Amino acid sequence: MPASIPPIREWARADRPRERLRALGSRYLSPRELVALLVGSGGRGASALDVADAVLGHAGGSLRRLAAAQPAELQRLGGVGDATACRVLAGLELGRRMWSEEGEMEEVIRGPDDVYRRMAPRLRDLLQEEFHVLLLTSQHRVSRDLLVTRGILDASLVHPREVFRAAVVEGAASVILVHNHPSGDPTPSAEDRAVTDQLSAAGKALGIPVLDHVVIGDGGYRSLMQK
Repeated sequence: MPASIPPIREWARADRPRERLRALGSRYLSPRELVALLVGSGGRGASALDVADAVLGHAGGSLRRLAAAQPAELQRLGGVGDATACRVLAGLELGRRMWSEEGEMEEVIRGPDDVYRRMAPRLRDLLQEEFHVLLLTSQHRVSRDLLVTRGILDASLVHPREVFRAAVVEGAASVILVHNHPSGDPTPSAEDRAVTDQLSAAGKALGIPVLDHVVIGDGGYRSLMQK
């Protein structure tokens, strides 16, 4: 039988994840070590690194898939309680928001590439659809990101009233529609086109044009207006 791995507290200090982070910086630690630091401590004969292995294994080693997990999923793993699951997911969410800041700092939305950079970090890994509306100023700066619906996109549920109420109140010059496909394939569906036509007609009547509808998938997007 292979020799058992001693608990982290018995390792040489220079080899412990926390000491390595202090000495080298967080960017030099492996995902396993970083997740172990979020886990904090193991239990029942398992070290924090053992728990980190289980957590990463649950997501097939993918941090993006792990970030999309629910706390209850992680709590089914050995050594993961409610507090640990919440710490791990909170840490990954902070990383996601850091990357999304780059898109949010774009001065002007020039086209669907800018929309994708802004919205992909928060939408591409979701397990259900979210339909957002970006309210734009006359200079095409985003004044607000409005979540309209969560769940399967249905033209009967995306009512123009919900989309344009805030646009009218806040004096938006135009809007851009954005939603994700959890399947990863951003090819627009017939329902996507129906929603686009419905909201474009409403925007034209109100004098608040719909500039685009961008569908976000895993690693790419489709623009209904460009198409």
